[in-house]
Amino acid sequence: MRPVGWLAYLEGMNNTIPPNPNPVQELLALLDLEPIEVNIFRGRSPEGRSQRVFGGQVLGQALVAATRTVEKRICHSLHAYFLLPGDPKVPILYEVDRSRDGTSFSSRRVVAIQHGRQIFHMSVSFQIDEPGLAHQMDAPQVPPPDALENEDEARRAIAGQVPAEHREHFLRPRPIELRRVEQGNILHPQKRPPHQAFWVRATGALPDDRALQQCVLAYASDMTLLDTCLLPHGIGWFDKRMQMASIDHAMWFHRPFRADEWLLYVQDSPAASGGRGFNRGLIYAADGTLVASVAQEGLIRFHEE
Repeated sequence: MRPVGWLAYLEGMNNTIPPNPNPVQELLALLDLEPIEVNIFRGRSPEGRSQRVFGGQVLGQALVAATRTVEKRICHSLHAYFLLPGDPKVPILYEVDRSRDGTSFSSRRVVAIQHGRQIFHMSVSFQIDEPGLAHQMDAPQVPPPDALENEDEARRAIAGQVPAEHREHFLRPRPIELRRVEQGNILHPQKRPPHQAFWVRATGALPDDRALQQCVLAYASDMTLLDTCLLPHGIGWFDKRMQMASIDHAMWFHRPFRADEWLLYVQDSPAASGGRGFNRGLIYAADGTLVASVAQEGLIRFHEE
């Protein structure tokens, strides 16, 4: 079932992207999957994307599909594999298998299909709210977001250094705002330890729905994480020798949060080998509450010129 608050918001948009939409409205429309049969949903990609579907989009849409098959339970974990690059020119079909509904937990498996082939699959577990023991690792001490440079301003300042074929995509408005804690030249980085942190939030207000907040954070969680394993090697985003892609992605939701309020995304990369880089993330609310954890392995093939 689609959450009532989110449904009302989208019905106000007539389930379409409104004229002159802002990036958050576009993201909400992107996450508003079309039900086409019991347990089967259809998602689309944003216009203008020409190469492959952003991994965070598939994560967010798959979580939406799974969420619409449960009631009165909230996702506490997801585990996903990216099998093939997504084609942004055609819709993605999401098929949900209702694996189990127990007394406290529900399990779902979501398969994403394009051109008759599986491109992605994800297992999702949901749980009723219940009390229990609680502890957490403390958040690091970092400057507040208001003390850091806006990512849009940082991108505009270096846009002239970006290859012409990537410049429009590099400068496009985004639904997620980033503020980098560690400053540096992101196009020509120096070698440094494999850890970084960002403040992140949606660039506009979101409907007051806990499940939707999770779907938006799943979308955002794929941003910047794979880059962490490149830091010890001083490799930039547009290095033509690199082939990079997410292989898998896991996420655990610990406590409620709002994705349209500042969250601190602390990332590190314990290891890279065999053409793969392993990365982790801890996501904290502004008050230091740990709200989610992330782990991802990605392809990082390096081709000598």
